[in-house]
Amino acid sequence: VQLQASGGGLVQAGGSLRLSCAASGRTFSGYLGGWFRQAPGKEREFVAAISWSGGFTFYADAVKGRFTISRDNAKNTVDLQMNSLKPEDTAVYYCARGKVAGSRRGEDYGYWGQGTLVTVSS
Repeated sequence: VQLQASGGGLVQAGGSLRLSCAASGRTFSGYLGGWFRQAPGKEREFVAAISWSGGFTFYADAVKGRFTISRDNAKNTVDLQMNSLKPEDTAVYYCARGKVAGSRRGEDYGYWGQGTLVTVSS
């Protein structure tokens, strides 16, 4: 499985970005799709995840109400719509495919994309 994340960039505080993760080789279908991020000097942290059916989503408290995760199994993509961005959202964002329902732990995600940089200026 190869995951390709895209959509990062520079945006002012309060702005929006949409990240997309495309899977090739094997599909996202049947697996949890997740997004994590790692800010400079900090550990990687969970951002959001979506069940294989798309019917269940969960978020880190820091992004709840501002970010929305979605998926299209026909296209093998998992997207992250980020609104009302804050400088503290600045990080490299990674998409991942997981197999443990409801997991927020990176160890439960077996495949990772290369990361896309999001920079939010104040």
